[in-house]
Amino acid sequence: MTDHAPQPARHAARRGDAPRAGAAARAEPYLYLLPHALLFFVFTVYPVGYGLYIGMHRWDLLSSVQSFVGLEFFRNLFVPGTPQFDFFWRTLLNTALFTVVSVPLLVAAALGLALLLQRPIFGRTFFRAVFFLPGVLTVSVMGILWRWMFDNQIGLVNAAREALTGASPIPWLSTEGLAWVPIVVGTVWWTVGFNMTLYLAALSNVPASLYEAAALDGATPGQQFRHITWPLLAPQTLFVFITTALASFQLFGQSLVITAGGPNRSTQSVIQYITEEGFTNNQISSAAAMGFVFGLMMLIFTAAQFGLMARDVKGAS
Repeated sequence: MTDHAPQPARHAARRGDAPRAGAAARAEPYLYLLPHALLFFVFTVYPVGYGLYIGMHRWDLLSSVQSFVGLEFFRNLFVPGTPQFDFFWRTLLNTALFTVVSVPLLVAAALGLALLLQRPIFGRTFFRAVFFLPGVLTVSVMGILWRWMFDNQIGLVNAAREALTGASPIPWLSTEGLAWVPIVVGTVWWTVGFNMTLYLAALSNVPASLYEAAALDGATPGQQFRHITWPLLAPQTLFVFITTALASFQLFGQSLVITAGGPNRSTQSVIQYITEEGFTNNQISSAAAMGFVFGLMMLIFTAAQFGLMARDVKGAS
């Protein structure tokens, strides 16, 4: 005779396992997200929060007691007449000027080079490498190179100009306004290869049949670019513009090495001034407040640019 007594227990065990299996399935995606979330908290959330905490205290590296001052250092950035107000907004304006000048050049030069090197010309691979290779240099090497190129007395630019025209040397590095020339030109030469590579990848995905049909309809190369190439490159242009603008706002090494922020702080970037305030003037709290405000500005700028350009991309598509 068969004993059926254990059957209800076995069914109860199965019913008890089902909720546990369902809970494990629901928790599984979060386990995959956990490493990224942990790194994001450690390297982003915690530093931002700790920087805000420092900015609200009078921080002294030699003291174990840090007095709470509230928004004093943040308020100094918006009160005219304080050194922090004068230098922070002046260097921020310098950085904005560099961004306004360099970003259109980097986007236009990258797109132009990509259009040229997309064609089946002799040595195409060689020229692609030539334009991309400067990007592997460190900012110190790049800065020393262009500082020497535009040196007031022995620079290659002045030497070539004197040899060709007989004109006297131009004091590039010690003249306000002109000091931006080696920084902007050097930055374009240094970083245009990356954007060019992005555009080359995007151009390779444009169907050739579109150009063939446009040519049969009598479209000129300019019309083909306007109505085919440019609209199809809109997503890549959005990405290139935003990443280039953010990188330009982080200007630091070029102005530090080429001009040391001079003359008269005319080429000093905002990050360079924040670094000076924190590590040269030993005003850690003031530098933390500046960094928090500048970071918040970058978030607002990025969101606004992304919203405006994403709308244009959607409209073009």
